[in-house]
Amino acid sequence: MTRTDRRPLRLLFSLLAALLLAALLGGCSFELKLPQPSAAPSGHDATIYFPSERYPDTAEHIRAAIAAGASAICTIDRDGADANRRESLQGIPTRKKFDRDEWPMAMCREGGAGADVAYVKSSDNRGAGSWIGNQLRGYEDGTRIRFVVP
Repeated sequence: MTRTDRRPLRLLFSLLAALLLAALLGGCSFELKLPQPSAAPSGHDATIYFPSERYPDTAEHIRAAIAAGASAICTIDRDGADANRRESLQGIPTRKKFDRDEWPMAMCREGGAGADVAYVKSSDNRGAGSWIGNQLRGYEDGTRIRFVVP
């Protein structure tokens, strides 16, 4: 770039510097507002990060079910759990040393008929169920929880 090519850039920078100086000396101020993260993105009230390393079989099932189109959101509905479980597990036989894991879970309004069901090692699934139960203990029915499975 030659000297004459730089002249417009110098003029622009000089003009910007003059405007900034005038604004500051004239008592003007400005505030830069950046978007702030919300406490809970729309569509859910809280987010829970599932411990994939502790319960790998259950985590894999949840991941696969969500990837296949199942909801990552669980609207807590404890009273509907028994009916949802009957609907989702109907016609799926039991297997020794495995549980029939449902996603969305029976205790979710989104569960029941059409839930994704997979055989998961009982120890893994029951540990995961206990962990989830403890995480959700303080939430009331109707609370929408987003599950993230890393």
